This record gives sequence, structure tokens and C-alpha cells, in this order.
Amino acid sequence: MPVIAIIGAGPGLGAAVARRFGREGFSVALIARDLAKLDSIVAELGSAGVTAKAYSADVRVPAELEDALGRAAADLGPVSVLQYSPLPSRDYLKPVLELTPELATEAVQFSLLGLISSVRAVLPAMRESGDGSIILINGGTSVKARAGFAGTSVAFPAESAYGEMLHEALADEGVRVAQLVIPGAIPRLQLPNGIDDVADRIWDLHTTPGDFRTMLIPLEEGRE
Repeated sequence: MPVIAIIGAGPGLGAAVARRFGREGFSVALIARDLAKLDSIVAELGSAGVTAKAYSADVRVPAELEDALGRAAADLGPVSVLQYSPLPSRDYLKPVLELTPELATEAVQFSLLGLISSVRAVLPAMRESGDGSIILINGGTSVKARAGFAGTSVAFPAESAYGEMLHEALADEGVRVAQLVIPGAIPRLQLPNGIDDVADRIWDLHTTPGDFRTMLIPLEEGRE
């Protein structure tokens, strides 16, 4: 049974993606800091017939991420899809004149270094099998900096650059690397089926090879 690991899973997008991939026969590893919230999602997924397990980890702590992904692989099987979508702290959305070296470092640890740790944990199995997907979920500041969102405007482009390099480096190995840019809060985007439309788009990124970056909606229609 294939396995998707969702880094930064929660009751919104993470749960929707878990349901979508679960319908396709995937087991689901949910990874985030709040284990109690994850356990409730696991219970809901179980009621729908989806095999899921929860693992606690802080994306800013590489050892925790590596341990969580290692335990997920031991429990469920090798991770065949990695979704990296932790929700940035509101501190990373401060104006640029309030950005400190310490806050910028933390934002980069959260967005870029956490992704690198996660990729290094799952990529060997993907390369060995010649198949897999790594999917980044980012806001609009990954493609256009905004002075009022300084932390993500610094960190998201670094995450994007790493992902784009992976996309190029792994193109001939059967491992897909893609980024979905969501320029604003999903409930405000007025999608016909709400968050389920986003989960469908993520499924398409896994199943259909294409360019590295996909915009959920045009950037000018979003708010972040």
C-alpha cells in the first residue's frame, strides 16, 4: 500500500489531502506538533476506512522530523509521497522593518531546512523504487515578496529554490517534485468545492508530470 506523509497536517488542508489520497488506497502519516489534534484526524479517517497514524514533530528540529518519518516508514511502509505544508507562525508575517536576524533564521529553519531534512529522510527509498512525489505547499510570497510578510517573503523563496533544483535533478529518476502556490486563505478563494478542490489539485500534481510550479489561482486574485 502506498504511503503519503503530510508534514504540517491539520484539520483543514492536511485532512482533506489525507481523505483524497486515502480514497486512492494510500496509507497516511500525519506529522505535526500537536499529537492530540492529529489523533482526532486519525480517528475520523479511520471511520472513513483510511489507514492513518499520527507522529509528533517540530519542523524546526531536524532530529524530530527524521524520527517521525522513520517511524512512519517502519509502521506503514516507505513514503511514496511527501507533502511539506507546515503553516507558518504569525511571527513570520511581521513587517520587514521588524524582521530580526533571529526571526529570519527561524523562518528559514521552518520553511527550507525542515524541508531538506524531510526530503533526505524519504528520498533514498523513492530513488530506489524509481517513483515518488515531493509536493511543496506555499503562499503567494514564494513568488512575490511583500513588505508586510517579511519572514515568509525571505523563507518561501529559499524553499522554492531548493524544490526547483530537486525538480531538475530528479526529473530522469521518476521522482516528481512540484510546488502548489496558494495566494491567500483557502476559504476566501471561493473555490466551487472549497478545500476539496485543493486536495484534488494536489492529487493531480502527484499523478501528472509537469512544471515545477502550479498556481492554484492567479497571484493577482489572491491576498497573500
